[in-house]
Amino acid sequence: MKQFLQKNYFVCNIDRDSEKMRILDSTYKNNYKGFIGDIADSVFVEDVINEISNLGNIKILINDAGEPSFKMPTKYQKEDIDKCFKGLQGMILFSTETLKIKEEKDLKIVNIMSSAALRGNKQEAVYCATKWGERGYTESLKVAYKGTSVKIIGVYPGGINTDFYKNSKDYVSEEKQATFMKPCDVAKTIIYNITNDTNLTVADIIIERN
Repeated sequence: MKQFLQKNYFVCNIDRDSEKMRILDSTYKNNYKGFIGDIADSVFVEDVINEISNLGNIKILINDAGEPSFKMPTKYQKEDIDKCFKGLQGMILFSTETLKIKEEKDLKIVNIMSSAALRGNKQEAVYCATKWGERGYTESLKVAYKGTSVKIIGVYPGGINTDFYKNSKDYVSEEKQATFMKPCDVAKTIIYNITNDTNLTVADIIIERN
């Protein structure tokens, strides 16, 4: 978000954490608007997209939501499944409502997933299931809008050093996490590829740590 603002984009951000949103609202006062709500709530999503479209022309939609649940397959419970699948639900709802507003014209949809969408992992069965679902949705959008001015971009990053793993230290140790990629480097790579002025579209971005 910060790097988009530095490039003079007007950025709208959706989050469920009111305290984090309060900090963002006080930090970024220009060219920024935040919304608080549940990305799996269809009414909320529709209202937000309508409000954003009234602020200006939506050029890029970035779907980058998700929660992990790292457990052995027999340890998963329904609440773990519901939590993991919210990211997939949000991706579909926001993409659908944005495509309706835009009338399928001049739009980039960037679905940021995970390297877990490319392979299975021992303690990530449900998380991988959601990411494989997001990948399937992304690939289907590409086929649906091939030859139009709607461009669909799938992003598959490996481990990033963020709070994503804060409740999973038994699975990803602090020492291992310290070797993960810096968020600013990953963001820079994604933004460079989706905002270039060349007559081409980078359809898939796989980012792996050294």
